[in-house]
Amino acid sequence: MSETKRRFVMNAFKVFDLVLLVVAFGLASMLSDASRGGVAFVDFLSMKVTLGNVLTFAVLLPTWHLIFLLFGLYESKRLSTRSSEMIDTAKATTLVSISLLFASSLFHIRMVNFSFVVLFWCIGTISIAFGRLAVRRWLGSMRRNGRNLHHILILGTNERATAFAHRIEAQSELGYRLLGFVDEEWEGIAGFLGSGYELCTDFAGLSDFLRRNIVDEVAIYLPLRSFYALACQVAATCEQHGVIIRFDSDLFDLKTAHSRAEEFDGAAQITVYTSILDGWQMLVKRIQDFAISFTLLLLLSPLFLLISFLIKLTSNGPVFFLQERVGLNKRRFKIFKFRTMIPNAEKMMAELEVLNELSGPVFKIKNDPRLTPLGRFLRRSSLDELPQLLNVLLGDMSLVGPRPMAIRDFEGFSEDWQRRRFSVPPGITCLWQINGRNSVPFQQWMEMDMQYIAEWSLWLDLKILARTIPAVWKGTGAA
Repeated sequence: MSETKRRFVMNAFKVFDLVLLVVAFGLASMLSDASRGGVAFVDFLSMKVTLGNVLTFAVLLPTWHLIFLLFGLYESKRLSTRSSEMIDTAKATTLVSISLLFASSLFHIRMVNFSFVVLFWCIGTISIAFGRLAVRRWLGSMRRNGRNLHHILILGTNERATAFAHRIEAQSELGYRLLGFVDEEWEGIAGFLGSGYELCTDFAGLSDFLRRNIVDEVAIYLPLRSFYALACQVAATCEQHGVIIRFDSDLFDLKTAHSRAEEFDGAAQITVYTSILDGWQMLVKRIQDFAISFTLLLLLSPLFLLISFLIKLTSNGPVFFLQERVGLNKRRFKIFKFRTMIPNAEKMMAELEVLNELSGPVFKIKNDPRLTPLGRFLRRSSLDELPQLLNVLLGDMSLVGPRPMAIRDFEGFSEDWQRRRFSVPPGITCLWQINGRNSVPFQQWMEMDMQYIAEWSLWLDLKILARTIPAVWKGTGAA
């Protein structure tokens, strides 16, 4: 596809997206309930074109276009998956819907209410998603028929280089034509040549190859430790030719890490991470934590007063037990719990170590002699942990996340992979709590925390919260 044609198609695509959003606006106005402030579609069409209406859409349409640009919906999606593009689309339309709510309060758009925005989001997301799927299907068909191809050259003949070649050849809809490989003679070259791939040139002849052949992209799969200077030279040559440079972000051969491209002070960087990065989902998680903890603290305040009264009535000492715990990235904070033990309980821990019933560095005794009669009930019912809602409200903890460790337990960790659990905010409940709690061995507990970090999503948080209620009710593994 020529550059002129590509730009024309892209601009038409941008206009088409805005048209779909305007259509979604009209359909949402038709379908919204008139008794709740909606306006019939006929009324929508018969609205006068006032200066206010024009100004409103003059602000909304560029804003929506900017949001789509920020989510990269007009960048090349040749190597991206359908699911990732659909997720980006849903994120963009969600922000578009939020901007519509904001505009409705600013410009007093009377037809826009919550039900209207939900309809607008559903119609807009579905229509734009289907539009993108149709475009992907059309482009895939073109590429399978030999049109809109990208000619790619791979530097390096190691396993990572050939694996990349296998991936792009297995997906003809991506539209890549593999020209071949560039490398010198090395001990593994015989095995590479036996795989059926072609060695186009060596490094000395690369510049001449670029001058004489159609090359759209060069993928660098050289071991950077020994070929850093050469990789820099190749990148400079590609820059002079205007050829796209592609390289694998997994520079360190990490097993569980993910990567993403970022820009800092005008320079591109690759961020490698194994935990949950800040983003819109983490923002939603924090809003959810704050809203739920605040609501529960209000609703449960009579219960808080009752438990506080009973603690003071049945034993000496403060109502709350405050203990320093290890939180996000080993930050320390004071955790709030209802006191369930006698006042000098922590001083007695050393002499009770021989009674510890759990493996690993954690300390737990099923029939702990330090517990008060009321404290034993509070432990079994998990009511002693309710004050941790204050920690969630303050931001030290989340509703869902690995349990915050006491300093003593943290210092007993023997393997570094276990410390990855501190890369996310600690929580009141997690997979450990809903799968047996204190009956789960320490090693399995840590593996559950790793599973939570690897599979984290807002939906997983909601499922854990829903399963926590019956788990607490049954008292499984509580001590």
